[in-house]
Amino acid sequence: MKTYLLKRLLISIPTLIAISLVIFTILALAPGDPLGEFATNPAITAEVRENLRRSFGLDQPIHIRYVKWAFAFFTGDMGYSFTSRSPVIDLILQRLPTTLWVVGSAYLLGILIAFPLGIISALNRYSFVDKLATTFAFLWFSLPTFFTGVLFIIIFSVQLNWFPFIYNSTLRVTDWNSFIAQIQQSIMPISVLGLYQSAILMRFIRSSILEQLYQQYVRTAYAKGLSKFTVIKRHVLRNALIPVVTLVALDIPGVFTGALVTEQVFRVPGIGSLLIESIYRSDTPVVMAITFIYAVLIVVFNLIADLLYALLDPRVNYHR
Repeated sequence: MKTYLLKRLLISIPTLIAISLVIFTILALAPGDPLGEFATNPAITAEVRENLRRSFGLDQPIHIRYVKWAFAFFTGDMGYSFTSRSPVIDLILQRLPTTLWVVGSAYLLGILIAFPLGIISALNRYSFVDKLATTFAFLWFSLPTFFTGVLFIIIFSVQLNWFPFIYNSTLRVTDWNSFIAQIQQSIMPISVLGLYQSAILMRFIRSSILEQLYQQYVRTAYAKGLSKFTVIKRHVLRNALIPVVTLVALDIPGVFTGALVTEQVFRVPGIGSLLIESIYRSDTPVVMAITFIYAVLIVVFNLIADLLYALLDPRVNYHR
């Protein structure tokens, strides 16, 4: 196991370097000037703009800028935002709690809905419950989150006036009333994301369980006199969860980087909305930091998923 872990870590290093090179090059060559807002300001002279460009290192060749950025990033310095002049790490940390609360709660809601629904649907194939669950999954999977988000706003905010349609970023939970207000403004974005995520997971879990139910080892287990509950719990679920682990592991980085569309619809001040705003403003340090952190998380959770395979499937052997 240790040898396999070491090999994967050694492979991950050039992978992340290649990803960072691609991202940095694309952002450096992309149209748009991060200091373009100063071009239309008559109070800013050309000399001042050039000094600003030099202070941000924008006058240097791409390869030199990349080396400086990479060295600073791996020492914990993500640079400074071109627009707000604030450290990038501070901007990310300001938005991270909101993203973890909204997106994390939505993902947890999706898992809590998808697992029991997927298992019940697979064990009752072609029944009314199965058809109902499958319809639910196809419905929420087919509808994009920007549509369901607007639909929720029209129904629950405009028509029923139950929840606020814009997320209040200045709200601080200090008492019971502010806590209720925080829950109310979080219900719609969490529900939209959670239902969409549950639809994806539910279909995947159902298919994975159905694939295992008719395997030879399941019939053998029944032939030995094991109860249906024991067969499902000890054999079917354990094997069916192997591909599900991969899907969940790849989705978890999204919890940290936010939901781009939903955060824009409900004006949630998370990392996803920060990324969109930074792209509009050509704020390269912020965009680079968020996208590369996302890449790192995907590589890390891929490795975690591979290691979990050994726990779920005894046939997986990393000592070879």
